[in-house]
Amino acid sequence: MQVIIFDDAQQVADSAAQWVAELINKKPNPVLGLATGSTPISLYKALVNKHKAGELSFKNTTSFNLDEYLGIDGTNVQSYRHFMNENLFDHVDIDKSQTFLPTCNQGENPREQGLAYEEKIKQAGGVDLQILGIGANGHIGFNEPTSSLASRTRIKTLTQQTLDDNSRLFAADEFQPTLAMTMGIATILDARYVILMATGKNKAKAVKDMVTGALSAVCPASALQLHENAIILLDKEAASELEDQEYYTWANKQNIKINEEFGLYHNY
Repeated sequence: MQVIIFDDAQQVADSAAQWVAELINKKPNPVLGLATGSTPISLYKALVNKHKAGELSFKNTTSFNLDEYLGIDGTNVQSYRHFMNENLFDHVDIDKSQTFLPTCNQGENPREQGLAYEEKIKQAGGVDLQILGIGANGHIGFNEPTSSLASRTRIKTLTQQTLDDNSRLFAADEFQPTLAMTMGIATILDARYVILMATGKNKAKAVKDMVTGALSAVCPASALQLHENAIILLDKEAASELEDQEYYTWANKQNIKINEEFGLYHNY
């Protein structure tokens, strides 16, 4: 696990954008795993800016999102399809027919839909780079605490903490789903590279548990300790409960030298 600490949230987004851009520019048919939520919005803005500047084309890119609320149509403003269109897809040259979310419409069997999503990822050649955020309770995707570390795409019941954290996005009289489809933890770990972005003091405890805590389903993000190429991008507030920050800073300086000579990726 490579932990990189930045001064502020914008630097976290710029670094994540650099990783995404290098993958897209170097691999003929890249496959991205994408996340929703407030943290990656600044990443998507940076990618849109790179596209508008002529530095980045998404024409040959395929994407798979982590999750989607159960039974919400893509035209619903609360859907993650709408979120992705609004924050990224509508502003770049990606083929929307190659952008996938783990949807499950009314009357569809969520178990079958989960298996079908896993098969789509497999047929695409697997995810090259998975973008993640982290919940205050340590969830990644909608893999809530106690989720199996061997889990695959499936339906999940959201915890009250997650519902409370997301309630700010819903009007008082608006329906807020309590169920969602999500990539599983094992699905996430299958990605060749993982970048987790965390910003803000409210994520500091979850970050500490992920990086230095026990490998445990109580903190689903701790599963990233098992990943060969997990890059954790933090601002100072999100990193505030970590010890040995001087080591992370020193190690990152050494990695910068290696990356400058050989590039960010050593394989896809």
